[in-house]
This record gives sequence, C-alpha cells and structure tokens, in this order.
Amino acid sequence: MRGNVLFVEDEQALQMTVGDRLRNEGYAVDYAANGDEGFEKATQLPFDLIILDVMLPKRDGFDVCKGIREAGLITPILMLTARGQTSDKVDGLKIGADDYVTKPFNMLELMARVEALMRRAPIRPAAHTGGVNFGSIHVDLVGTEATRDGKPINLSAREFQLLRYLIEHRGATLSREELLKQVWGYSADMYTRTVDVHVASLRQKLEGDPKQPKFILTVQGFGYKFKA
Repeated sequence: MRGNVLFVEDEQALQMTVGDRLRNEGYAVDYAANGDEGFEKATQLPFDLIILDVMLPKRDGFDVCKGIREAGLITPILMLTARGQTSDKVDGLKIGADDYVTKPFNMLELMARVEALMRRAPIRPAAHTGGVNFGSIHVDLVGTEATRDGKPINLSAREFQLLRYLIEHRGATLSREELLKQVWGYSADMYTRTVDVHVASLRQKLEGDPKQPKFILTVQGFGYKFKA
C-alpha cells in the first residue's frame, strides 16, 4: 500500500472515478461527503494525504482546511475546485493547503500531484509511540500537549505544529522555506522572519538555556534541526 488518502467530495460520480484510480495506483481510500464529516475524519484518523473539494455541503473546503491546520495537523492537503480565480487559489494556500487543482482536471495530472505530495508527507511516529521525551520535556504528539516534569507548557497551536514537524523530522536539517510551506502554508520570502520568531519562542519555553539550545539547533546558512 502506498498510503492512506481521505477524499472529501460530495459528487458521487467523482468519488467513484478518482477513488477507483487511487486504489488502482495502490492507495487506500476513505471518503467523506460533506465538510463536517471530512473535518471529523481528518482530525481523528491517520491519513497521508487529504484531497479536499472546496464546494461542500455543511462546511466549505476552505473552512475545513483552516480547521485542520488550526488543530495542529500537517497532513498534506490537495484542494479541488471548479473555481479558476487566482485569488481563490491564493486564499487556499494561505490557510494551509499544499496544492490546488481546478476542475475539470486531467487524471494524470491529479495523480502526479498526489505522488508529489506523498513524497513530502511527514513520517508519523506518533501514531505508534504517542509521544517523545527529551530532557525533562514530554511531548504528546497525539494529544497535542507538552509538559516539563509533568507540568503543562503553554504552547500556541502554531508553536506546537512547528515543534511536531521538527520532531517528526528529527535529525534532518529543515530550511525556513520548507517550514513555511509545511507548517504555515506560505511560500513567499517575506514571511521568513515568522519561522525565526516561533523558533525563538519555542526555545524560551523548552530549552534550559535558550541562547545555547540543545534540542532546536540552528544550522547556519540552511535552517533548523531538532536533536534529542
């Protein structure tokens, strides 16, 4: 099996067409027919990719995407829409979507986008271990909670999302650009300072000496690396 895909789409014909192709390509596919169901499955079950239509009953795709990111999940999201306006695509990317395909789409192109996002999908050790310990810190990656000696550490949703991404890619040097793309959904250089600010905040809350960090390290000229 190449990965688990959640397909959130209310058109049954499209569900069947895309779902059959995904299964033929070796993916396991689950479905949701409206925004509420899609959000519930996306936040409660482990997926490697979410294909999310924008025009959905009960809750539109933009709201679902935003909710998924606010919940701290970094699962890649590919949005589908009949809209072709550039502003809609920009809005989707800003709230955390990783890619955007406009209907009607070529199936080969869709599969190529799926494969590209799957290659970037994060490793999810938390699904098995439930958490990570370093120093006196315990991070519950499933319960989205961090503690020091059993006492809660007050992290914002974005700080936790960044910490989780660093932990899930521990040992790897991550560029600011990658962190912006995967954690914030941004791609423009104008947002680079955002990463530095959030890393500094995490160090203040997690490191014994924020000026000489032991866990969230700076790799000069490249980005950051988590080492435990």
